[in-house]
Formats: sequence, C-alpha cells, structure tokens
Amino acid sequence: MNNYLIAIVDDDPHIRELVEAYLKKEQYRTAALASAEEAWEQWRTAPPDMWVLDIMLPGMDGYEFCRRIRREAEVPIIMISARDTEVDKILGLELGSDDYMVKPFSPRELVARIKRQLQRTQKLKTLEDMKQGEALVLQLGAGQLQLVQEERRAFWCGDEIDVTFKEFALLQAFAERPNRAFARDELLTLVWGDDYFGSDRAVDHLVKRLRKKIEQLPVEAVWGHGYRLRMEAEVAGE
Repeated sequence: MNNYLIAIVDDDPHIRELVEAYLKKEQYRTAALASAEEAWEQWRTAPPDMWVLDIMLPGMDGYEFCRRIRREAEVPIIMISARDTEVDKILGLELGSDDYMVKPFSPRELVARIKRQLQRTQKLKTLEDMKQGEALVLQLGAGQLQLVQEERRAFWCGDEIDVTFKEFALLQAFAERPNRAFARDELLTLVWGDDYFGSDRAVDHLVKRLRKKIEQLPVEAVWGHGYRLRMEAEVAGE
C-alpha cells in the first residue's frame, strides 16, 4: 500500500469516483471531498500529502482554499478546472498551486503529474535534510536575520517567524548569497526544483508572503530580472 494520502476536492461525484479509482489502482490512499469546507476539516484532522483541487466549488472556492493552505504549509496542490484562460492558470499558480489541469482531463495524465509532484517534493525534502551547518546570521540594516538550517527555523530580531518549507528555502537562498541579484528562474530552480514547469510569478507571490511576515526584510526587486537581499554588514555564523 502506498503511504501517500491524496485528497480529491470536487463537487462532481463522477470526477471524484473516477480520480479515486485511478489513484487506488496505483495503491494510493484517498479522501474524496465535495467542498472546501469538508477539505478544511480534513486538513485539520488528517492532512493529506497532496490536494487535487477543483476551483468552482460550492461555498468557499478553490482559490480561497489554496490561499488558506499556503498560509500554513507547502503541501503539493494540483488545481483542476473547466476554466482554461491564461488569467485563471496564472492566478492559480500565483496563489500557490503547483500545477493546473483543464477539464476534461486524462485521469492517467493526472496520476502521472501526481507522481511527479510527490517525487519532486520528496527530492527537495531529502536535499534539505542533507544540508548541515551552524546557524546562519545576517546583520541587515533593518534588523538581524537568523536561520537555523538543520531545524528549518527562522528568527527576525530574536523573534521566531513561522515560515513554510518554500519560504525558508527562499530565505536560505538569499541569506547564503546576500546582495546577489537572482533571476526569477534561478529562484524557481533553487526553491521548487529543476523540474518545476509553472509560472515564475510563483516567485513574486512567495516574496510577497515573506514580506508580510517580515515587514522590514530588505528584499529588493531588481527590475526586469528578479530579487536580491540587501545586506549592509558581514555574514557570521553562530
């Protein structure tokens, strides 16, 4: 039995049953949910390893549900929708989805994408777990940033900041090379992995989330290129 739990959130029972059947054939555990409210209860009681999430749902829609999940975790999300405009796809990716499929879709292709997302996520976690070293401390103009890399904990001016896996990875990329201007596609590779094929707007959204959590963090936009972390002092280790 595959240990991964995949949640399918769709108000169409035929789609839920179809996707469930294909996933069970691959030995995945599944949770079929008809609304975002049911999905939120699932998240609180038995969080899945991945979401297959419809956008058009009764009550809370898929966009809002994705936004709420991303405030707490980086669990992979594949959005599915009858909406096939570029605006819809970009919005989904900006809110934090890892992939976007248009209905009607091939269940076999969906399963292949699920496998790819789970493999990519596991690969990133494994690489992160292999990183060793002391706490990284940067004295910035607006305050001190400290990253405890082995524990994936971030501190700003001594106060711990609750960051997700990807938020920590982005902070670490900036902290390891302060003042360096990173292109968006570089940050995509560093944070999401070299097999990520989503929009580079995901980087902009992740930076916005970090700025909300650490308002004085001196991450600067480099026009037409990407971002950099401005540092005015030396890097030190503790």
